[in-house]
Amino acid sequence: MDAEAAYVFRHALVRDAAYSLQLPSDRARLHELAFSLVEQAFGGRAPEPPPLDTVDQPRFEPHPTDAVAQELAWHARMALKGDSPGIAGSVLLLYLRRAAVAADRQYRPEAESLWLELADHVPGAARAAAFRNAGEAARGRSQTQFAEGHLERALTISRDAGDRRLEGMVLGSLAILYRVTGRIEPAKTAFEQALAIHRAVSNRKSEGMALGGLAIVYQSTGHVGQAEGTFEQALAIHRSVGDRRSEGIVLGALAVVFQNTGRNDQAERAYEQALAIHREVGNFRSEGMTLGNLAILYSETGRVEQAERTHQQALAIHREVGNRRSEGVALGNLAPLYSSTGRVELAERTYERALAIHREVGNRQFEGVTLGNLASTYKNAGRIELAEQTYETALAIHREVGHRRFEGVTLGHLADVYENTGRVELAEHAYELALKIHREVANRQFEAVALCSMACLYGATARTEAAQTAWQQGASILRALGDSHELERQTAAMRVACAKAGVAPFE
Repeated sequence: MDAEAAYVFRHALVRDAAYSLQLPSDRARLHELAFSLVEQAFGGRAPEPPPLDTVDQPRFEPHPTDAVAQELAWHARMALKGDSPGIAGSVLLLYLRRAAVAADRQYRPEAESLWLELADHVPGAARAAAFRNAGEAARGRSQTQFAEGHLERALTISRDAGDRRLEGMVLGSLAILYRVTGRIEPAKTAFEQALAIHRAVSNRKSEGMALGGLAIVYQSTGHVGQAEGTFEQALAIHRSVGDRRSEGIVLGALAVVFQNTGRNDQAERAYEQALAIHREVGNFRSEGMTLGNLAILYSETGRVEQAERTHQQALAIHREVGNRRSEGVALGNLAPLYSSTGRVELAERTYERALAIHREVGNRQFEGVTLGNLASTYKNAGRIELAEQTYETALAIHREVGHRRFEGVTLGHLADVYENTGRVELAEHAYELALKIHREVANRQFEAVALCSMACLYGATARTEAAQTAWQQGASILRALGDSHELERQTAAMRVACAKAGVAPFE
């Protein structure tokens, strides 16, 4: 141990010893003094926010004490333990809540524990709201089991309190959790239950939000027409109640539907309209995410330089507002562009930067997604062994966090590696597992991809009838989805595989 480390160690021991020698009442007064000094140094008492169970929470107004809210909550907590007369319990609740909100906005892991501590101090519907926020924080860090437990407690408490508006919002949060973990039917049911409640209590704003969530479920299951119609209903509600913020968010989601169905001109217009609204209302986070999606559209339509500039604009916004989570996602979206333009080393470095952020903020879900994309870069560069290892690591993460959709996608990529390295039985088993998951989570596009890949595998192993059947099923799904780009890609791959196997192309 060097001299500096030894000093720090001894200093900590002396400090703790001196602290423990103080009488509890003296310690409480010292914490009260520290609280007052810190609060005064950062602009005085922060304003009281509206009640926690207010359904339509106003926009969070920052205050200088937010930077030290967690420290202030700690001093207040310690002062109250010693029955310090100068600190009221309401002060602890004030700074616990502000610390939780500040941690939430920066995707810091302590947000969950702060909301849970607050839940211990408040009754009824406010307690339900705190558990809901804890669940949202846990979901943001891909701690899906904890998130589900918190949200289920919030649902029970909101029902016991008779707060129907809050019950509807908690159901919406549960529906999102079910959706991201691949439980499509429970997600659909929860959104429908939330929607019924919002309509029963005339909560139009939340009705629009629930419709938007339900539309995303329809979109993920390949029901594109139903998704588009439901997004349009949500959009009409947001416009009728003057909710410009939600209007911009739904326009961005609708643009994705247009993009996925080849209506690129409509998608671009919708993205631009969404961006205009985000800028008008100061929704910088959604502006950054919409720019990222628009950049992907530019890339898909051959405007690579414009795509790269737009990705960089999105990154700049995420960094300016301190949105580390979205910064990591944006880096993960930029890396494939570098890879597709031959800048493989830069792509790999960008993936590594994205992974570092995902790990920093606890975003296990996107850590798995990014690892899968990095593995594809390795595979395309001929580094097959490293690609396989990386796919396996991604697969383990998806299974850990219950991300069934990407578990299926990654299994499909692994099957392709097994097939290309001559391990036919392993490949077939992985394709079958992937196909089962795609059907379970209603991932129609990747169900079709798996069927087309299996058709090539069957053809290469002289199972012509099975190959023909799998191909017809896969191609039929892609036609039904209107995904001509993927159908063309799979057709080209099928013809190459058939030529190698010496068989006629499938019809």
